[in-house]
Amino acid sequence: MRAEMGKIRKAGIAAAVLLTALLLGGCHGSKGRQAFTVPEELDTSRQIGITFWAKNDTNKTQTRIYEKAISDFEKLYPNISVSMRLYTDYSRIYNDVITNIATDTTPDVCITYPDHIATYLTGDNIVVPLEELMDDERYGLSGSGLLFDGPSKEEIIPQFLSEGVIAGRQYALPYMRSTEACYVNKTYVEKLGYEVPDILTWDYIWEVSDKAAEQDQDGNYLLNGQKVMIPFIYKSTDNMMIQYLRQTDGGYSTPEGEILLFNDTTAKLLYDVAEHVKKGAFSTFKISSYPGNFFNAGQCIFAVDSTAGATWMGTDAPLMDIHSDKVAQFETVVRPVPQADPEHPKMISQGPSVCLFNKKDPQEVLASWLFMQYLLTNEVQMAYSETEGYVPVTSKAQDDEAYRDYLSRRGEDNELHYEVKIDAAKLLLDHVQDTFVTPVFNGSASLRDAAGQLIENTAKGVRRGNTVDAAFIEKNYKDTASLYRLDQHGAQSASLSAGGKKELGPLPAGAKYLIGGLAVVWCLLLAVFLKGFIPVLKNKNRV
Repeated sequence: MRAEMGKIRKAGIAAAVLLTALLLGGCHGSKGRQAFTVPEELDTSRQIGITFWAKNDTNKTQTRIYEKAISDFEKLYPNISVSMRLYTDYSRIYNDVITNIATDTTPDVCITYPDHIATYLTGDNIVVPLEELMDDERYGLSGSGLLFDGPSKEEIIPQFLSEGVIAGRQYALPYMRSTEACYVNKTYVEKLGYEVPDILTWDYIWEVSDKAAEQDQDGNYLLNGQKVMIPFIYKSTDNMMIQYLRQTDGGYSTPEGEILLFNDTTAKLLYDVAEHVKKGAFSTFKISSYPGNFFNAGQCIFAVDSTAGATWMGTDAPLMDIHSDKVAQFETVVRPVPQADPEHPKMISQGPSVCLFNKKDPQEVLASWLFMQYLLTNEVQMAYSETEGYVPVTSKAQDDEAYRDYLSRRGEDNELHYEVKIDAAKLLLDHVQDTFVTPVFNGSASLRDAAGQLIENTAKGVRRGNTVDAAFIEKNYKDTASLYRLDQHGAQSASLSAGGKKELGPLPAGAKYLIGGLAVVWCLLLAVFLKGFIPVLKNKNRV
């Protein structure tokens, strides 16, 4: 009996070791795939299906432009079919991509941001580097084998193209570009006795906002006669902090991922925020809601939002979230975001890029690359840019006679040629050389979130009656660093860290299979042991 039990144990252990080895090998093999190589030719003898994930802000015109681009592309390449999935939020695209990397079901082409791509790159050969594709004689930018008139590499605005370089490799192409703008209620500013300068300063905007926050003894605001007035509302507080630090030469991060955010210059802005929140002169989108709603109701005089949100700003805005009887009558002007040095303005460059995901089938990747290029053709670029205060990312489109005509017709109507929208686009066109981008590394998305969180925490703290002093700032720094896991790996290794709560993603599929498989193995071992042990026990009891 002992010999039989020994055989059972040995067989069970051997099976466990073998299955564990197989599971570990499978888990290890799931970390990446073979690097992509450009095929010599597109295979037109078979059907190729590709997926495209995009964002459209619930703007139906943008949806129709995507649909037309897909239809026109499929007519040129009848063996390629494009399936589109629309999102209303970039963070949802980001989270879904992270999840689908684990299950090897990423899209083929994706609208995204470089900060997000840096996180996708934690897997081997997940995102395709574009240099070889861009330079390919037949299928590269303006290649001889293209069935459409796309831009050359030289025709993509250099500043915009460089934003897609991560760790020295080109992983994205720009799709649209915008910046932030300050939408100003000129009528109310002049009513307060001020003029609107071409470049706003932080000192100016704080002074005018404090003046606009004055109330009578009944709690009515002197400026608009209403019970509600938030003079200065900033939609994206991460951009607020980032731009302020760039303007003042304060630290944010190094290209290598060293985190410099928690410094005295940052504290200076937080003290300013606290002072003016206490006076009722400042708030944020997360606290008070969308700036455009207050702005259009005459309850805000400085609304900072993207130039890509220009169609929601002003008395005659074609898009609104408030009833028409709530809209105030005033003149809107568009200015750059507040500056520390008006002689040397600095503003962030933002807007969606497109990236390409690696697949087992190189033909699928090549087909996706062709569609990705098609999004940069003049027709798509001009049509999409005209939906908001975007600008095309190629000089080919910007110099097109039709686009120049569009800009020249500013104010002809309140739809396609809405003056605030065209003014917002011209703002970026006039200040391309003044734009900047932040370093991109694995963890930079969380650092960006942390920059805004510092301001949100300060504003909320004041509203809750807290005193913003050195102790408050220190705790704010510590809590924010902990929340986004910026304190776990040290400054020098930040570029190698997971970077924060969003970057971690779900448990990889291989790891899940490993854990599940090991559980099955041990259950089998237990079953084998019991099968051999119970008869022995019965025989023993009979003796």
